Amino acid sequence: MISASPSTNPNRIPRRRWMIGVLLGAGVLVNYFDRNILAVAVPKIQEDFGFDDVQKGLLLGAFFWPYALLQIPTGLVLDRWGVTRVGRWGAFLWGVISTLTACTTGFVSLYAARMLLGVVEAPSFPVNAKATGYWFPKAERGLATAIFDSASKFSTVIGGPIIALVVIKLGWRWGFGFTAALSLAYFAAFHRLYRDPSADPRLTPEEYDHIRRGGAAPEGRSPGGARPMLAHLLRSRKIWGLCLGYAAYGYSFNLFITWLPSYIVKTTHMDLLQSAKIAAIPWIFATISDLVVGGWLIDHLIRRGGDETRVRKGVLITGMVFGLAVFGATRTANPYVAVAWISLALSGLAATAPVGWSLPALLAPKGGAGTVGGLMNFMNNLTGVLAPAVTGYIVEKTGSFDYAFLVAGLVLVGGILAFALLLGRIEPVPEPA
Repeated sequence: MISASPSTNPNRIPRRRWMIGVLLGAGVLVNYFDRNILAVAVPKIQEDFGFDDVQKGLLLGAFFWPYALLQIPTGLVLDRWGVTRVGRWGAFLWGVISTLTACTTGFVSLYAARMLLGVVEAPSFPVNAKATGYWFPKAERGLATAIFDSASKFSTVIGGPIIALVVIKLGWRWGFGFTAALSLAYFAAFHRLYRDPSADPRLTPEEYDHIRRGGAAPEGRSPGGARPMLAHLLRSRKIWGLCLGYAAYGYSFNLFITWLPSYIVKTTHMDLLQSAKIAAIPWIFATISDLVVGGWLIDHLIRRGGDETRVRKGVLITGMVFGLAVFGATRTANPYVAVAWISLALSGLAATAPVGWSLPALLAPKGGAGTVGGLMNFMNNLTGVLAPAVTGYIVEKTGSFDYAFLVAGLVLVGGILAFALLLGRIEPVPEPA
């Protein structure tokens, strides 16, 4: 155990915590390569296996069913066994399942492989949220969370063109082999580098003191156990506001991450590589917004004395309002104008995401951050299941994406109301009795 120093000079504090933040961001980058490859490769897979748009929508949503259903059990397991152990096993199994996916022989086996990927990737974001709570004081939590959350957007920027190139040159099976190699490389890095702060031999007493004095989440299990904590959290209006609002964000985010490449192909008649480059444009703006607004700006305002609730909720609600720009994509026949509207919508949504992922550690009682993160991500990915399937059904029946984008906008309105009316102040839920 590292002993905290009572006198810490802020100008001389080491920065190991930021190395941990970059490590977590690298994990999300790899994680989303695994998730996004199907959206890029599915036109080629569709040619090989010969399924229609309804089956395509079901396949794009296959990952999200087990991923969503396991969020709450994952949160309980995480609060019981800790970040280090759960994070290591998860990263190792990403590579194993991506390897199996490369060997699939048809729709059924590919669907099953994507479901298995959802199982093993279920802990990824709750692990990162809990680790960030341990490693960063409140005044640095925005940027720290934005580092790993923005990686989910940036992976689409670089992953789409890279994976498209691999798929075109070597075939879609080698695309999954490529993501398997990345996953195993991340497992090796995480196994070597990550420890909780109290167990990290490279963390100095000065930095440890800075982290703890700044309001980092306390390490250790919930005093009352995981299941009583879950029951307690489910009775909290504040937790329901977080979960319902983030579910609305998840619907639009997962619609774009699964269907945007196909939307570009369908509306512009470009080839796979060209469409992947165009589809990367909204994600470039989303990455910048995530880091600058959801990360740096929030920390800057709070350090200057801004009320934490007003700052964080202000960005949450304003970002969701900008997400309604998706309605603009339904009012134009020009796909390039539609991509501009989508870029604006994703930029707004991206600003809200690191705020959302900073909240489990800020709202949870001691030992409950994994459970709060699991509840939030369960609702997020429940809509992630619906978005690809509903979009596929609408496109198959209407031949257009307009009604699919309209549905996404209406869901966002519900999320704005949840954040505004239910979330309340950004402060911990009281401890269970």
